[in-house]
Amino acid sequence: MSGSYDDSVGVEVSSDSFWEVGNYKRTVKRIDDGHRLCNDLMNCIHERARIEKGYAQQLTEWAKRWKQLVEKGPQYGTVERAWCAFMSEAEKVSELHLEVKGSLMNEDFEKIKNWQKEAFHKQMMGGFKETKEAEDGFRKAQKPWAKKLKEVEAAKKAYHAACKEEKLAISRETNSKADPALNPEQLKKLQDKVERSKQDVLKTKEKYEKSLKELDSATPQYMENMEQVFEQCQQFEEKRLRFFREVLLEVQKHLDLSNAASYKNIYRELEQNIKTADAVEDLRWFRANQGPGMSMNWPQFEEWSADLNRTLSRREKKKASDGVTLTGINQTGDQVSQPNKHSSSLSVQSNTVQSVQSSYNPFEDEEDTGSTVSEKEDSKIKNVSSYEKNQSYPTDWSDEESNNPFSSTDANGDTNPFDEDTSPAMEVRVRALYDYEGQEQDELSFKAGDELTKMENEDEQGWCKGRLDNGQVGLYPANYVEPIQ
Repeated sequence: MSGSYDDSVGVEVSSDSFWEVGNYKRTVKRIDDGHRLCNDLMNCIHERARIEKGYAQQLTEWAKRWKQLVEKGPQYGTVERAWCAFMSEAEKVSELHLEVKGSLMNEDFEKIKNWQKEAFHKQMMGGFKETKEAEDGFRKAQKPWAKKLKEVEAAKKAYHAACKEEKLAISRETNSKADPALNPEQLKKLQDKVERSKQDVLKTKEKYEKSLKELDSATPQYMENMEQVFEQCQQFEEKRLRFFREVLLEVQKHLDLSNAASYKNIYRELEQNIKTADAVEDLRWFRANQGPGMSMNWPQFEEWSADLNRTLSRREKKKASDGVTLTGINQTGDQVSQPNKHSSSLSVQSNTVQSVQSSYNPFEDEEDTGSTVSEKEDSKIKNVSSYEKNQSYPTDWSDEESNNPFSSTDANGDTNPFDEDTSPAMEVRVRALYDYEGQEQDELSFKAGDELTKMENEDEQGWCKGRLDNGQVGLYPANYVEPIQ
């Protein structure tokens, strides 16, 4: 790289050496580079902090969603607690990564920012004070030597020009001796020209050698002054390099969770929670709360009572509350007394079959559409599990109840989307699957295999209106027939 010096226009740079005129500018530029490198390091740390924050948020959202899924799913007991421990681990790790993000921004980022502000001082006219001081120092140290170098270059140029002129004069004199037409006076002029050019050569050579000697004598002082300014730049750069090393070590400590006691405790606790999973204990709990260990209000002989044993008509059942309260249930000694969300509720809802959204895959990657993960998940959590843990079941097998999972209504009271026809005006031929004896005057009676005409689709209680081939019109249970293909 060739350099130039303002007071030494015309000085040729012969090499890329630092000692050449103007080549100190690379050292000066390093100061500006140091300021820019501080910005680069801050940007680097800032991006990492954003990644840490994003990862922490994703862990939290993942833990929240799957904790709800597991709690609503069929898993129970100690294995459920072991499974949920993974979500607890994610929440704790999320907190640690938020602490990492805070350390990077509040400590490391701010430290670099403050150091940069203290180390580099901007000028009113642009640039940095440190850059100008280094530039002025090098210019001052180089100016005397550069001036002498310029004189040397001029003396060399004059000497070489004199040598060229001398050679030309000698050549003309030699050629004139062979020319008979040249008079003695002209020959004398050529000889004088040769003599003067020899004297010019000696004179310019002496001046050239003298300027070189002066330059050589000024070189030690020039080197000393340049070394002094360069050393000042080195010290300034050393502070930046040492500071960067110190900051990077602190960043490493903030990022390294392997030595954090709280990080190790998270996985120690996770391991303990998983090891506490006990299949025998879970099976014993399920037997006591969902199996043969449950108490039963076995039928006993009861005296007839007109008030207590009155038979409810179908229409009265429709008006009654969906909830059925069981009374007279006594806890046995074998029943486990641990409180758990799985325990059977005494108030049993009659219409609680859950609809399953088979199209949802919890392991499928979500596309980035600009909405947050939690917004997408909230609409999915309700129907992911095959059933709710606290799902209630019908308390009797009466066909008059609306709990048939094959009926056209789901748990939310919505119509079955798989029904082929929901129009109330269409008549369809159906065949009886089972015998049915009408319990009231407005109900039909038929045998398995009989055919009849369905006049209206099933209502909210699971009854359809139909007509027998003899013309009798009445109601019948919807799930006792099937369409004729």
